[in-house]
Order: sequence, then structure tokens, then C-alpha cells
Amino acid sequence: MKKILIALDFSSTAQYVLETGNELAKAMNAQVALVHVVSDVTYYSSLHYSPIFGFDCFSSTDIVQTDTAEQLRAASFRYLEKSKKHLNNSTIKTIVKSGDCSEMILLAANEFKADIIVMGSHSRREFEKILMGSTSERVLRKSVIPLFIIPIKVDQANEPTISQMNKIKVVL
Repeated sequence: MKKILIALDFSSTAQYVLETGNELAKAMNAQVALVHVVSDVTYYSSLHYSPIFGFDCFSSTDIVQTDTAEQLRAASFRYLEKSKKHLNNSTIKTIVKSGDCSEMILLAANEFKADIIVMGSHSRREFEKILMGSTSERVLRKSVIPLFIIPIKVDQANEPTISQMNKIKVVL
């Protein structure tokens, strides 16, 4: 396995997913691509940016503007570039797609020729999960390549639990 696609959202657990996926890539000496899918505009307008990795150092003028799809895409590229900088690896590719999250993650994996997809698994809305499943579940059902799914449990405040945020050392 030489190529790893890491799917990131704007949640407060994204840094954990990013760093865990990067540890896997280091262990495999693999090339990395980061992907974010711009989908539901209401998701972005409801975010609290201060605890979210990638936005914690932005000034108020850099906060995501949801006026246009172009502004969301630009903010998503800034977010992925900031994530790439955090890993201190200029060879990482960044990809922003628009549309259905699971379909676009699979498309990005196909275009990147990924050998494995790394993503977190957490549901934002229980009703949505009951009706159609989480994004990670939909990717798993449709994928023809392996997935490395990182389970993230969130408490009532939608913050990751301490046990979930402990560093994982990937050993192959």
C-alpha cells in the first residue's frame, strides 16, 4: 500500500483523524492525500470554529463564509492546507470535492488511486443515521478498497471523549 487518502470534516476530532492517518502513512511509507467534501451548507453555518483544528488560529475575517459555493471551497482548501502544514509534509496532496460525502470520498480515492481510505466514524444526527447510515458506513458499503475507520465517540457537548483522543501508535 503506497497511497492513503485521509477524509476530513470540520469537526473537532479532525486533528485526531489526521494525525492517526498520518501515523499509518509513515508506518507504510505511503503518499498522502487529504480530502474534504463540501456538501450541506447548513452544516458550515452551525459550526463553532474555535475548537476546530484548522480554524483555531484564523482571524474572524477568515471564518468560513457560506454565501457562495466558491467561498466554501476556498475555505476548505485553506483548511486542508493548514492541516498539511500541521503535518509538516509539503508532498501531501489536497483535494476538495462538492456533493454527496460518501460518493465524493470514493471518487477522490479512485482519482488518487488510493490503496486505503482513512476516516473517522461519528454521526451528527441520530435520525439521519437511522434512515441512511453514516458517511463512513456508506463508504464502507460501496468501497472496493480497504478502509481504516477511526471510531470517535462524542459526549453530549459533541466533544470527543478523552479516551478517544489518546495518540494511537500504528505498528505494521
